[in-house]
Amino acid sequence: MQKPTLVIMAAGMGSRFGGLKQMTPVDPQGHFIMDFSMFDAIRAGFGRIVCIIKEEMREDFEARIGRRVRPYADLSYAYQSLDMLPEGFSIPEGRIKPWGTGHAVLCAASQIEGPFAVLNADDFYGYPAFEAVCRFLQADHGPREHAMVAYDLENTLTDHGAVTRGVCQVSADGYLTGIDERHRIEKRPNGAAFTEDGENFTPLENGTVVSMNLWGYQHAVLDRLETLFRKFLTEDLSANPMKAEFLLPVVSDWMLRSGQDTIQVLRTDARWYGMTYKEDLPGVVEAIQRMKEQGLYPEELWKKA
Repeated sequence: MQKPTLVIMAAGMGSRFGGLKQMTPVDPQGHFIMDFSMFDAIRAGFGRIVCIIKEEMREDFEARIGRRVRPYADLSYAYQSLDMLPEGFSIPEGRIKPWGTGHAVLCAASQIEGPFAVLNADDFYGYPAFEAVCRFLQADHGPREHAMVAYDLENTLTDHGAVTRGVCQVSADGYLTGIDERHRIEKRPNGAAFTEDGENFTPLENGTVVSMNLWGYQHAVLDRLETLFRKFLTEDLSANPMKAEFLLPVVSDWMLRSGQDTIQVLRTDARWYGMTYKEDLPGVVEAIQRMKEQGLYPEELWKKA
């Protein structure tokens, strides 16, 4: 049975957090959130890890993370940069913003073999999420049969500001039928709600299914991503050349609308932890310590037996 690849998107600087949040320790042992993702992925059955970083981060990343993980997994790096574009395309003058998560995966395409999962470096997903997506990827599926790990909205919010979530529509038989990016979801006195103008809020019920960018893809999706990225650059970029992004939730929605791809929704009742804002850090540290006390993680993740 082929072991799937885990692709970790770690090139972002985390502007709202105010620094390189991927390199912020979350326990006294100096582990980062992505240490827990790698640890969970390896014990769930993933065989290879590809970290997407900026090339100038490589030396620091290897010293602080890569070196300690290598004895346990086949680890490699892919580099995301603004100039990695298909032939015939160029960077709009003045653009500095990265192209987004869909582009990040394309930057790693040459290092991905077989089915793969992709996720954010700064989100804590929990072992059940890795187990579910690994099991899906190791099963017999067609080249256009993909998956997404889903969370209940209330388990993904922060007390310290607004978040962006992919709000999902799911069929009765458990497949994604659509996904809408909501960019300003906040905790409100009567529950979560989103706003587009900062004044009028639309409520979102508990149990609303959201994406946290943990996807399980067949290898064939890479060809689809390349085609859709060209479409994005040709048809969509001109509307907002400085900030338009090629995002995985949007790409997945396009794929669904084509009627040629399916995305199975893998539900989890796990709680998400992340560091969207600096004020989130103490809560993440407390949660990690609690999980260690419950025996879900060892004190030292990479200590050899």
